Amino acid sequence: MSVDSSGSDGCVGQAAPGRDSGKVNKGLVLTGDLEPNKGEVIFSCVAESSHKSVTSSDSSGGSWWNARNALGVLIFLGLMMAFLHRVALSITIVAMVTRNVTVTLNNGTCPITDEHLSDNYVQGEFDWDEQTQSILLGAFFYGYTATNFIGGRAAEYLGGRLMFGLGILIPSILTLLSPLCINTSANLFIALRVLEGLTQGMVFPSVHLMIAAWIPPKDKAKYSSFVMSGSNFGTVVAMAVGGWLCNTTFLGGWPSVFYIFGGLGVIWGILWFLLAHDLPEQHPRISASELQYILKHRYYVKRDKVVAIPWQHIVTSAPFWAIMAASFCDNFSFYTLLTELPTYFSNILHFDMSSNGLRSALPYAIQCVTSVLWGIFIDALHARNYVSLVVVRKLSTSIALYVSAAGLVAMIWVECDPVWAIIVMCLSVSATGPINSGSSISEQDIAPNFAGTLKGLTNTLGSATGFLAPAVTGAIINNNQTLKAWNTVFIISASFNVFFCSIFVIFGTAEVQPWNYPQPRKEVRVITIFDNE
Repeated sequence: MSVDSSGSDGCVGQAAPGRDSGKVNKGLVLTGDLEPNKGEVIFSCVAESSHKSVTSSDSSGGSWWNARNALGVLIFLGLMMAFLHRVALSITIVAMVTRNVTVTLNNGTCPITDEHLSDNYVQGEFDWDEQTQSILLGAFFYGYTATNFIGGRAAEYLGGRLMFGLGILIPSILTLLSPLCINTSANLFIALRVLEGLTQGMVFPSVHLMIAAWIPPKDKAKYSSFVMSGSNFGTVVAMAVGGWLCNTTFLGGWPSVFYIFGGLGVIWGILWFLLAHDLPEQHPRISASELQYILKHRYYVKRDKVVAIPWQHIVTSAPFWAIMAASFCDNFSFYTLLTELPTYFSNILHFDMSSNGLRSALPYAIQCVTSVLWGIFIDALHARNYVSLVVVRKLSTSIALYVSAAGLVAMIWVECDPVWAIIVMCLSVSATGPINSGSSISEQDIAPNFAGTLKGLTNTLGSATGFLAPAVTGAIINNNQTLKAWNTVFIISASFNVFFCSIFVIFGTAEVQPWNYPQPRKEVRVITIFDNE
């Protein structure tokens, strides 16, 4: 590794072949350390102050508010926007569609009391049967599934900032156009939802690539639990606010959901492109201590060109397939409830529209809290060396999927008790919060250099459940809105959770795989340069 000084511009580090130059802030010390058994140099920059080491106050990268926190808030809000757009239809479709539910207890449904009658027979504007509704609800995911891998690879070439930003901004504009398309043609609206999915397919692979670049592995449980809970918070806002808007006359009722959610996404997009950066090395306002901390502890290698995907190693990697299994069952149960829970509360428990959104949102609100609290708790245990990183991943995943499965099974005995139905559903959905500290970030553990690509692959299968879950649910409950039919839906999701989570527990790991790294170099020179200007 050679290093040269750039005078007034600061110091510039040039790595050996396969690495790129990275300009860092003036007055920094650039060092290179050989990553054990990997043949890779990891850069770290230390603020020059009589060449002394970083003090204990800088051990976590500086002050309480730093560039990582700012990026985390931006990503949190971005994922919130993504799910506002994604969930908008799930909540509005209850108000849009004509409802004619069979309500006799003898036919296996819950009885309707006088307080339900005023709302349950309000006619919507569109006469769509369950099959049509499942197509509409799943259309987003046809596009979403197609671009996860492409989006991940594009992020590795073009940067996570660009792909994540476009993945939110474009769907925001399309969401604004949704009421026009709906009133024009159902097929046109289906095409719009597919296009929304195509552009949002870039979102999660880009996020994982940026987290791999910005957040050291030791801090990922805490940061990721907060960042990823943005999607849960978006679900909460969509269901609570969306349900309330549907029950008003503001901007026509349900169309206001699309207008407001789309407009917020456009505002976010402007802020994102003004404030976000792909790498901490590129951030103009990052402190020297925070930059040093990130580069010292992360296992991320910045290259001048993207390395070819090691397909043979990936497809024969047991840890990769373990992550794939966990991703499938987590997404299947999540999308089953995300797209169908408002319908279940409306058609089976007969909640009115004004409370349907709030009650549908409650499980996801608790899920958001459990995700953050669990991340803080498990991060504290890991920081004190009470648990290893692999235990963090497996324990978090086990709690998320096994407890969730137990809650879904318990729905069988709830029947028509609305209080217990909400309690058990809150347990089942909120229990999945710890997944954000578990298998959902394991791609970054086993191959941080291919975090975008791997998340694209696992999320392709996971997102396919976005149209598979509504299709399965629609086939089961079509013209058969009964407790027995819905119990079948819950049992299928619970069974998937138990089976596929067990695969992750057995074969999952948090160790970086050898194929993450380019060909090791035989010789690595480590040079420290002090800029005394």
